[in-house]
Amino acid sequence: MTGARLLRGAAGAAGFLVLGELVIRFVVSDDLDFPAPSTILYEAVGLLGDTEFLSGVGTTLTNWALGLLIAIAVAVPAGVLLGALAPVERAIRPVLEFMRPIPSVAIIPLAILLIPVDELMKVSVIVYASIWPILINTLYGMHDVDPLAKESLRSFGFGGSAVLLRVSLPSAAPFVATGVRIAAGVALVLAVSAELLAGGVAGIGVYVNVAGSGNRTDLIMAATFWAGVIGVLANLLLMAGERRLFHWHRMRTGAAES
Repeated sequence: MTGARLLRGAAGAAGFLVLGELVIRFVVSDDLDFPAPSTILYEAVGLLGDTEFLSGVGTTLTNWALGLLIAIAVAVPAGVLLGALAPVERAIRPVLEFMRPIPSVAIIPLAILLIPVDELMKVSVIVYASIWPILINTLYGMHDVDPLAKESLRSFGFGGSAVLLRVSLPSAAPFVATGVRIAAGVALVLAVSAELLAGGVAGIGVYVNVAGSGNRTDLIMAATFWAGVIGVLANLLLMAGERRLFHWHRMRTGAAES
């Protein structure tokens, strides 16, 4: 059950924190200036009252959401088009396979040079990184469509567009949702990474840079903690949406909750 899994996850996280506390307090040398988990959690709670940090979170989330939405708007139609037109996919696939493994963080310095507008640059690298999981999963979804279902619809006189709308798109939708969920995590990583490398006025990465310049390791880890929490919450919300919208797909593939 979902509740049991959450409970096991919470227990595992608590155990990890306790172990980290013991290691930092009693095993690690005093020469290593690294805060214990209790210190990080204390500072993380304090950040909830820090308007500068909260403003930075808002900036990061705005760039994250905008980049993810643009990636969805580009990648889903492109994936459907390539999945529906096999010759076009075969022609473009080598280019996709060449570009997809390029580390998205590696293009940030290039983006800084090519795009002078700070927010546009950050959104652009988020879009670039987020497109690939959505595009590839959409392609997989289009390939997974039951050919018998398509042929059955054609036998009743339906054309290609009707087959696409009635069979291919509904069948591919769970794969698209999975791609969006994966891309959401990637987008958050790029949102913070772009702020770390490019700086700016506000953002979680900008806050981490400022804390680092003051040698505040505790604040660095506290801000990083909240970035992780945001990622976990986004993933849980998207997973819940997948379960609610595509329960039929989970049952068909044997992926029902345990």
